[in-house]
Amino acid sequence: MAGLKLDGLRKSFGSNAILKGVDLALADGEMLVIVGASGCGKSTLLRIVAGLETPTAGRVLIDGRDVTDLDPSARDIAMVFQNYALYPHMSVFENMAYGLKIRGLPRAEIRAKVDAASALLGLEALLERKPRQLSGGQRQRVAMGRAIVRDPKLFLFDEPLSNLDAKLRVQMRGEIRRLQRRLKVTSLYVTHDQVEAMTLGDRLLVMHQGVPVQLATPAEVFERPADTYVAGFIGSPAMNLLPGRLGRNGTRVTVAGTDIDLGSRRFDRPDGFPVVLGIRPEHVVLDAAGTTWPVEVVELLGSEMLVHAGRPGEASLTLRIANGTPVGDTIQVAFPAAQLHIFDQATGLRMEAREPAYGSTRPATP
Repeated sequence: MAGLKLDGLRKSFGSNAILKGVDLALADGEMLVIVGASGCGKSTLLRIVAGLETPTAGRVLIDGRDVTDLDPSARDIAMVFQNYALYPHMSVFENMAYGLKIRGLPRAEIRAKVDAASALLGLEALLERKPRQLSGGQRQRVAMGRAIVRDPKLFLFDEPLSNLDAKLRVQMRGEIRRLQRRLKVTSLYVTHDQVEAMTLGDRLLVMHQGVPVQLATPAEVFERPADTYVAGFIGSPAMNLLPGRLGRNGTRVTVAGTDIDLGSRRFDRPDGFPVVLGIRPEHVVLDAAGTTWPVEVVELLGSEMLVHAGRPGEASLTLRIANGTPVGDTIQVAFPAAQLHIFDQATGLRMEAREPAYGSTRPATP
């Protein structure tokens, strides 16, 4: 096992800055998931760690050794790609054994390593087949097996499930996590899929426009997003983000003409200070005594439904409620104070109240 440290990584292509300074440390056996929208720099970051790109500035250290200028073959890493990258003319066994053969390992040792990996991945009956005879999930298992047999210090996953259908992705997601925990190999996993990110990672690194905006456990990222970007990106459907203004000495927020109580919290800003009020769809509650919102669309999702409401020119709101709940042309809703998030409208950053509502300190962010 080995740790990974990234020290001030920057990457530019001409005048286009892709990475704008990434500092990161992974402990032995940790799985970190890098998540963000397309173009945020997450794949470039992974390629720099792999040695497929050279950073403009900064260092990559694996197990305390500076590998920034080393070739990929000298870094003792294994990478799993989204397109499997299997040799079509080779059998499953030959694909898994190829890297070991190149290294000059004895045949008996190669056979033992491949047999062990194929047993771990359920590939024993497929060793003589060619990639074209396999399903997408089986091909991805072979790609993972090829990585496992090398006993690397570091696993790198580049959106390995993006080419699979939804059902198979769920299955493979669980298999990757069980495998990583069993092998205890330090792993860096890149995805744009927030469900993968939330279920796979010991910690998440949320990237936005080449900058790390939050590094924390999945629970911390979900419950205490560092800014409006994270709040809107993590969660499905996304957190409601409603523009408003503080009032009554920082104890209320006015949104779309409605005063919303912040409970015991007080924000040290003047009345009228522009903020963004965040609340997740599942935390908005129906309340006959609440404020009225016109209903625009209702989506039925089996056991639950999403209700999209809005006040043209003011704000839009999404609720997640149980299927079968009566919904008319309008709904009356309330915003529980304990579930509210307050962000600075100008900077997008989370604002801390005099009395935090979540009972914990703010997670560290890069």
